[in-house]
Amino acid sequence: MSPIIKRKGERFTLPSKYLLFILTFICTVMMLVTFGTNVFNRPFNRVVGYVIVPFQQGIGKMGEWLSNRSEELVQIRTLLDENQALKEQVAALTEENILLQQDKYELNKLRELVELDEQYGEYHKLGARIISRDSGNWYSSFIIDKGSNDGLADDMNVIAEGGLVGRITSVGPNWSRVTSIISDNSNVSAMTLATEDNLIVSGDLQLMAEGVITFSKLVDSRNVVVEGDKIVTSNISDKYLPNILIGYVHTINRDANNLTKSGYITPAVDFEHLGEVLVITDKKQQVIEEEH
Repeated sequence: MSPIIKRKGERFTLPSKYLLFILTFICTVMMLVTFGTNVFNRPFNRVVGYVIVPFQQGIGKMGEWLSNRSEELVQIRTLLDENQALKEQVAALTEENILLQQDKYELNKLRELVELDEQYGEYHKLGARIISRDSGNWYSSFIIDKGSNDGLADDMNVIAEGGLVGRITSVGPNWSRVTSIISDNSNVSAMTLATEDNLIVSGDLQLMAEGVITFSKLVDSRNVVVEGDKIVTSNISDKYLPNILIGYVHTINRDANNLTKSGYITPAVDFEHLGEVLVITDKKQQVIEEEH
């Protein structure tokens, strides 16, 4: 074989088979050195310690953080679902409580009506519910859900809560208008229950703000009528049945003529809160005719 002679001006080139042989030799030597010694361990460990390990730790912490956030999201979703369920439960219990309160209120009202029915047991009565009223804070005039189809008629007395409310002033087939004793144009012939002294009870909506209405023309020659005495409808009333409680004497004043007295009465009925009433279907004239 002739030697390789590099001519002047030519680039040196190494045949590929020689290059492959050299690289194979170098790799073999490095493998022997690697397996036989720890020359490369320390530099590699340093690279791993400074680069790979912190990177792995960061990856681990990121994974742990994501895992914690995922658990927190699951817990939040669970709490939101439980909160929604509790809200629905509270709403249901609130509605149930309201219904129970309404039932209790209606039951108490029914008991009051039953007691009232027994109190005036000599009269025939019909229960009715108030369905509307005139503007204002007081039930001075209102509509009930019973009318001529139920046998109601003008001037029938209306009671509630143990006392006189007023009388029917107009009637429709299935409704009736009641004008109460606190109306400005209302006058009731009354008397003191203890002494049977006569007087006139007059409505006054302005005074109702203080919880009273007026009375006048009380003849109390013996000066025995005192505050707190009961006032009832009198026998001489042309529209009201006798002995129905109107209220209680609140204040007594002597008139300028020194013959009569006037003052204020606290009504027996709460005219700010009315819901159900009893209509006495016996009219005054009918009762008088039956008695005679």
